[in-house]
Amino acid sequence: MFNLFKDRPADVKTIRNLLLQFIKEKLQRAEGGEGANITGIHLFINCTDNERHLYESAVFANNPGKFKSDELQKMADDYAIMLPASWTFEVAFTDKFPEQCYIAKDVAAALFITTRKAGLSHKKSHAYIKVLSGQAEKEIYTIDASTGKINIGREAKVQVAGGFVRKNGIAFISTGATEMNRSVSRQHAHIEWEPGSGSFLVFADEGGIPPHTKLKVRTAEGISIKMQAMEIGHRLQEGDQLILGDAAVLEFTYSGD
Repeated sequence: MFNLFKDRPADVKTIRNLLLQFIKEKLQRAEGGEGANITGIHLFINCTDNERHLYESAVFANNPGKFKSDELQKMADDYAIMLPASWTFEVAFTDKFPEQCYIAKDVAAALFITTRKAGLSHKKSHAYIKVLSGQAEKEIYTIDASTGKINIGREAKVQVAGGFVRKNGIAFISTGATEMNRSVSRQHAHIEWEPGSGSFLVFADEGGIPPHTKLKVRTAEGISIKMQAMEIGHRLQEGDQLILGDAAVLEFTYSGD
């Protein structure tokens, strides 16, 4: 839970102003002050139950779109932050902030800003997912920009809430599966192509975030990233390894060798 501080804001107007100030400072720093590459703003709030009604009022939770249009867009215009017409805004109440976020000092909030990342070393529209550990239907999967959303999980077809059937394009087997396969959720993760940056992003699904079986990414440089929220994707780069559950491992690469 968010750490208490001496002068914690206790009214809607103060909370709203602190949120806007926090977001403004981070937007001004993003992309060197140039907002044209910003594609989305994700606000996470981790307040106490007693404070929730204050934060809900501060972000107009009962009127979706109002905080974005009446507060954030006006603030961006006032400070010459040129956001593109298609930028998105999402707010989520959570018990734990995702590790990739900026965390505010004076208010119970954290921020994640998605951008069209310039200067990528790879902008190929196809790549490969290699199974390094665990038993999947294939050892190597080819993914392509035109494929659409690529689900990852245990079994190729699974029944999900509402009676729908989820199809896993990258499927770990259940029959005779090893222990590491059993730690893979039926709805673990998915990969999407992001046209703006020319890259693939991986997102955790319901079974890939706490308290379920979890999804971690280990970069080629050895940095470990725990995926804490379904709203935030990780932009995949050469050599990234996806750890599903306890030990099942996939590798993202542009080489099919």
